[in-house]
Amino acid sequence: MFTGIVETIATVSALDPQDNTLSGGGGTSLTITDCAPLLTDAHLGDSISINGTCLTITAFTASTFKVGVSPETLRRTNLGGLLPGSRVNLERAVSASTRMGGHFVQGHVDTVARIAAVTPDGNAVRFRLEPRDKAVLRWVVEKGYVALDGASLTVTRVEEGEGWCEVMLIAYTRERVVMGGKGEGEEVNVEVDMVGNVGAECSMEWTKLRKSLQMTSAGILIEGLLNCPILKVILSQALAL
Repeated sequence: MFTGIVETIATVSALDPQDNTLSGGGGTSLTITDCAPLLTDAHLGDSISINGTCLTITAFTASTFKVGVSPETLRRTNLGGLLPGSRVNLERAVSASTRMGGHFVQGHVDTVARIAAVTPDGNAVRFRLEPRDKAVLRWVVEKGYVALDGASLTVTRVEEGEGWCEVMLIAYTRERVVMGGKGEGEEVNVEVDMVGNVGAECSMEWTKLRKSLQMTSAGILIEGLLNCPILKVILSQALAL
């Protein structure tokens, strides 16, 4: 679990598509450098977020570490397009003392999005994003959270019918996340807010249930109770406790 507050921007030193060493596991491996402060308490097997993708440390030194990258991860994220010298966001997994400055981020990327437009807006910049999988936009809520390359950002606009959403980056954030240096046509990893995801799922299931209940006498009774003003007040007070 992560917070979406990027700890540092590091550098890719190698992307090996066939790493047959013990730490490479006979598949693709990614080696990251320029991240010594984050490795002072590192252990083999630790989870770490690279551009919002939760990966496992398989080897490390004082200033570098290696992770294995599965075929599914390569298909789902932008990690396969990294090159030596590419810059990436890093965040260690949360601990009991971590301050929750962002939102709950799992590191399970849903899709990638193409940056369709970068527009200055006062001292900030608006990024318009077109997800490769348009279906994820049903979970993206205006003024809600979204993780882009692992950075927790606030959604400023959603146009599901047109297939895009927007976020805004202030100057401070642009200097501290890799997205701040990206332009039109480049891609970012997208993870929708799991709280909004679960909430939307529950809402849809509840709607289905209500429709099915309306066909029965018991459903008519339940519907009447749910619309009772007194019961609504009692429920709202109970939920506030």
